[in-house]
Amino acid sequence: MMFRATLLILCLSSSWAQQVPVQEFKLDNGMKLLMVQRKGAPNIAAGWIAKVGSVNEHPGVTGISHLFEHMMFKGTQTIGTKNIEEDLKLNLELDRIKAELRKEEQALATKLRVGEIADAKDPKARSPRHQQLLAEFDKLNQRQKDLLIKNEFDRIYTDAGASGMNAGTSEDFTIYFINVPSNKLELWFWLESDRLSSPVFREFYTEREVVAEERRMRIDSTPTGRYLQQFNSMFWKSSPYGWPVIGWTSDLEAITREDAMAYYGANYAPNNITACLVGDFDPAQAIELAKKYFGRLQRGRREPDAVRTIEEPQYGEQRLSAVADTNPEVRIRFHTVADGHADEAAFVILSGLLNDRTGRLYRSLVLEQQVANGASAGHSGHKYEGYFEFRGVAKAGKTPEQVEQAIYQEIEKLKIDLAPERELQKVKNQQAAANFRRLQANFSLMEQLLVADGYRSWQTINTDPPRLQTVTAEDIRRIAKKYFVPEGRNVLVLNTKRPAVAPTGGGQ
Repeated sequence: MMFRATLLILCLSSSWAQQVPVQEFKLDNGMKLLMVQRKGAPNIAAGWIAKVGSVNEHPGVTGISHLFEHMMFKGTQTIGTKNIEEDLKLNLELDRIKAELRKEEQALATKLRVGEIADAKDPKARSPRHQQLLAEFDKLNQRQKDLLIKNEFDRIYTDAGASGMNAGTSEDFTIYFINVPSNKLELWFWLESDRLSSPVFREFYTEREVVAEERRMRIDSTPTGRYLQQFNSMFWKSSPYGWPVIGWTSDLEAITREDAMAYYGANYAPNNITACLVGDFDPAQAIELAKKYFGRLQRGRREPDAVRTIEEPQYGEQRLSAVADTNPEVRIRFHTVADGHADEAAFVILSGLLNDRTGRLYRSLVLEQQVANGASAGHSGHKYEGYFEFRGVAKAGKTPEQVEQAIYQEIEKLKIDLAPERELQKVKNQQAAANFRRLQANFSLMEQLLVADGYRSWQTINTDPPRLQTVTAEDIRRIAKKYFVPEGRNVLVLNTKRPAVAPTGGGQ
């Protein structure tokens, strides 16, 4: 039994050395195709990533990357419409009316600033011209809706046996993916190249309202959404990571289709996109299909701009306290490092030391001190910046402030004591096992390769895991001392909203 256990540890410790056999082909227009051939799988995990997210936006168009995620499913000049000529005319007419509406909205905003009206969205404050334009706008939207062939992208894929079509937007990238049968690979190349070469952005203004409603559901209508958004904005003083991926409400209401087309032209060029296939296919055939379909995409006139604004240093603790319909909790966040930094591996191992039921936070805060029902910590290394966050949910009868102090005690231990080698090796083995498991499923591997290429390079899927095995106890102590400093703390305290006490009747 001892021999088997030792053998398992040795296998897990060395599994990070497994190299994923990726073939890369680069088209003349700059687009990359990554391929991992795995014979025998009936489906191919297929996807592509645009290296653009909310961090690439600017005030006035926040949320446009996520809005694009929605618009890319609306069809092209060949898919999604009964009459493309009429469809395109309606888009231009909608843009014209929207420009006139924008003038009316700006006039109301001016009145609001000088106190002439109390609410710029109050229909009673609108001019007769404003009301007339809105009526025309609604008629045009209805005419375009009548031309739509709804969800045609999804129907074409589903009829061909594909499944799981979806997309996602983050701070640093936007990713699109699906599972396609092995004999329908050319269909994927055609459909994806078509929506990259000839997007129409029909129903733009109505879809903008859908996203605004999604924002209300995710943030404004949840018990903690507004406070977490405010905390994030407080944490990032200058960096564009300070606004939410879904965007600010005022920006979502103001983005135009012209804004979207300009943003698309700059960021959805093939030289800013990587595609990936994992499954049973012939790489030589895939390359020919890539040339035929993706090769027709025009390279961008210039390379997309890198993010310029970096986070300014923090010189003092920042705190946000609020009352919400949630369990009382505390979050403590520190500025750390971006993806790929030399210290990132140590933060990943530190997360393993602190987390789960055998981790330090649970043992100390939940089992020993009994001040919390749950506790966790983790590192978020974005493309340009990073942070490490501790979180604890207070036990009944305890306060978030008590949990906060208990977390500080654990942080101080990290700065003083070296982690025992056995504890450190256990986390490394867990990381090695997790990395190994993530490589097994085709879909998971496809996503990992695309995300890795969206950050630095797909090669990091092979080169990053070995770095975790080199982390030492001194590395853990060093980063704790360097980054977890009082003047760099950002603290969110959420207390439970108390129910109102009904007045009692007259007593003696």
